[in-house]
Amino acid sequence: MPMNRVHQWLCASDTWAAAVERKFLPWALAGVDLGDAALEIGPGYGATTRVLAGRVQSLTAIEIDPALAGRLTRRLGERVRVVHGDGAAMPFAAGSFSAVVCFTMLHHVPSPALQDRLFAEALRVLRPGGTFAGADSMTSAGFRLLHLFDTMVLVDPAALPRRLAAVGFVDVAVEAEPGRAFKFRARRPE
Repeated sequence: MPMNRVHQWLCASDTWAAAVERKFLPWALAGVDLGDAALEIGPGYGATTRVLAGRVQSLTAIEIDPALAGRLTRRLGERVRVVHGDGAAMPFAAGSFSAVVCFTMLHHVPSPALQDRLFAEALRVLRPGGTFAGADSMTSAGFRLLHLFDTMVLVDPAALPRRLAAVGFVDVAVEAEPGRAFKFRARRPE
């Protein structure tokens, strides 16, 4: 989804990649078992994807932006299957993945209805018992400034358990760091 140039620069930076590897992903995925075949929705510039590739036997990434999908294929194609597509209408068979993850991308999905479709698709492509996990940002003055002229539809962490349960997830847990980020996990029923 559209991002301004400063935001694009930050997401492609070595500084962001280092923060993702050292702090963000360890926090977001603490205690999460990705299993053997994970799907990442919306990897963008791939900072999270590079780390995930070393944590799971098989990683697939679905990216809506064709230029970013191509860039990821060129950089990670030997380690990651990159698919150009929409997380709200995925081209994967039901029950394909042991885990589905997404990081700092939900707020770029242009409406709550499309976010809910993405949640339903995550449930559909998960194996029974599989985990849906991720993290996203919460609002602050700096966050709003970084997102000037971006697509930005924030997810309310207090409403997320209800939204995930409404599409069929169970064992939903959300943990927020006010003014910073929240992480979530849920499971497809057995």
